[in-house]
Amino acid sequence: MGRLFLITLEGRVYSCKHCQTNLAHADDIISKNFHCRHGKAYLFDKVVNVNHGKKEERMMITGMHTVVDIFCVGCGAIVGWKYEAAHEKPQKYKEGKFILERFKVLGPDGSGYVAANDAQAGGSDTDDA
Repeated sequence: MGRLFLITLEGRVYSCKHCQTNLAHADDIISKNFHCRHGKAYLFDKVVNVNHGKKEERMMITGMHTVVDIFCVGCGAIVGWKYEAAHEKPQKYKEGKFILERFKVLGPDGSGYVAANDAQAGGSDTDDA
């Protein structure tokens, strides 16, 4: 196994809840109004220090999407997913963007998020669906 090189971010940073590995800078948030299976989530333009899983088709609130799960390189915990393709034209803006599930990350102030009872039972997507 090779040597692990982590990217260190400065300033207001979102980190893995389990190992505090930097994942994204607060300036890269596109939206804070997304939902996932376990409650709320953030949509980011870019994230760092993650590995990608295999592509799969998922039916979400806003339609079918091709996604890959993303895993923290520090501890291997799943922290969200990346949108590879959106099958419906109004959802194309998500392609290449990342979801970080709030309950799996620490915010810039070091606080965590507790999964709420309003979590979706099935797929996941935006509030404005």
